[in-house]
Amino acid sequence: MTESATVTTPVQVTPPDRAKASGLLLAVILVGQFLAILNVNIVNVATPTIEADLHSSGAGLQMIVAGYTIVYAVLLITGARIGDLFGYRNAFLGGLAVFTVTTLGAGLAPSTGWLIGFRLAQGAGAAMMMPQVLTLIQRNYQGAARGRAIGLWSLVISGGIVVGQALGGILLGFGAGWRVVFLVLVPVGAVLLGIGFRALPADEGGGRTGLDPWGLVTLSAAVLLFVVPLVLGRDLGWPVWGWVSMGLSVVMFVAFVRVERWVTGRGGRPLVDAKVLAAPGMRPGLAILLFGPATWGAFLFTSALHLQGDLHLSPLGSGMMLVPCALAFGIVGLLWPRLPAGLQRPLVPVGYVVAAPAYLGLGLAADGGVLYAVMSALIGAGLGVQVAVTNMATEQVDGAYAADASGALLTVMQLGQVIGVSTVGTLFISLSQGHGTVSASLMAAVAMAGLAVLAGLSSLFLIRRRATR
Repeated sequence: MTESATVTTPVQVTPPDRAKASGLLLAVILVGQFLAILNVNIVNVATPTIEADLHSSGAGLQMIVAGYTIVYAVLLITGARIGDLFGYRNAFLGGLAVFTVTTLGAGLAPSTGWLIGFRLAQGAGAAMMMPQVLTLIQRNYQGAARGRAIGLWSLVISGGIVVGQALGGILLGFGAGWRVVFLVLVPVGAVLLGIGFRALPADEGGGRTGLDPWGLVTLSAAVLLFVVPLVLGRDLGWPVWGWVSMGLSVVMFVAFVRVERWVTGRGGRPLVDAKVLAAPGMRPGLAILLFGPATWGAFLFTSALHLQGDLHLSPLGSGMMLVPCALAFGIVGLLWPRLPAGLQRPLVPVGYVVAAPAYLGLGLAADGGVLYAVMSALIGAGLGVQVAVTNMATEQVDGAYAADASGALLTVMQLGQVIGVSTVGTLFISLSQGHGTVSASLMAAVAMAGLAVLAGLSSLFLIRRRATR
């Protein structure tokens, strides 16, 4: 089948859809997304007080921090399919309800075991909620409005990471204890649920049937085998079982592809429909959204360690040092849809052209000060073009397959961040032992610049696809 035969036409927005696409709808889903992202980084700051209060072991602390991320990454595709089956509004509100209740449980947890259990359940709630955000944007917004909505979506992703670290520092700075980092999110989630029941439009999902159980099993196993050793391997000294697990993940990814072909051949509904990957821009978009978030995750991880290491900043201070980066990221994302159409495509590789040398400059400015903040802002501005990538990758995906696209994009972005943190983070920690974080920052910056170059090269295929379509 030729490429032209697989191109799908974007769903046209009818007047009822425009009515649904209100500012309140966007506010509700983005605040829900913000809570889920905030919950990752706000806990990182609280680990010392959790250890002292609950007498947690090193392995227990790792699972408290990493368990949420692991479950979230594994269940993202499943969460997207749940929206297809039961309605995106129902899936979002159901995920938000699970997230809110388990966050309350985490704040009241009497022991390390209970806290780990609630963290795992939090990850499941977030995985059911988060794919619906991008899906609802794809289905309810078009044209410039859609570009602005995706810009805000991306801003929330970057802002939630920085705010999480800063807010955790503020709360702990007042001596409130670790429980408050969970409990402060509960009333927000409860209020959001009440508003969401009124603001989110009713829908019937994607009109698709079946969970594709074999696809779910093979993909979940592949992601689990890949993510667990990457998340835990650094702290465990990269044991042999981790490398075996990652090798088996490749086997399971191959098995997943074969299973999906088998399901399609039998006339079933595969977990990720081939029409999604055949849409113009989707495959290069996935490549960019692997390498780009890898640089972003590595940057935020190593910067926090460096700023609180050799530069001796508090968690609040290190969070504030990253504000210029988050602001620049958001500004570029919001301004991109307002540019003339002829400039929007070339903006993507230019962004990574800016980010790569900015990473090198950050390594050279590791002593801190104004130059460090300037380089940080340039990195944020360069990576802000990922908003354009998300829009360009999904704009030709038929609305009936919006959930498939959302699940695939979010899963790849999450895997990219995990890869960046585990690889560059391990390099940074290894080099900083005995030599300090200033010297380690330069080599980490070189690695991040390399990832940015890979993202930029991938973006050339995205532009060529669009130019020749």
